[in-house]
Amino acid sequence: MAKEANNDFERRAKHLLRVLQFCGGCVPLHRLQFQFSDSVIQTLLDRELVQVQNTGRGFLLEIAEDF
Repeated sequence: MAKEANNDFERRAKHLLRVLQFCGGCVPLHRLQFQFSDSVIQTLLDRELVQVQNTGRGFLLEIAEDF
């Protein structure tokens, strides 16, 4: 059961990366918080696959340059 939950979590994380790629590499963070859980976003931040940029008017979640 735990393995199935982990697979579902990984699937959601990969889906978030595809959404970012489809949107040109960055999306306002407030748009994603309704579609993806904070834990999925935080996991990608911890893995350094995405980064948060403060624009002065809000925050953008963008694909890390290394990725």
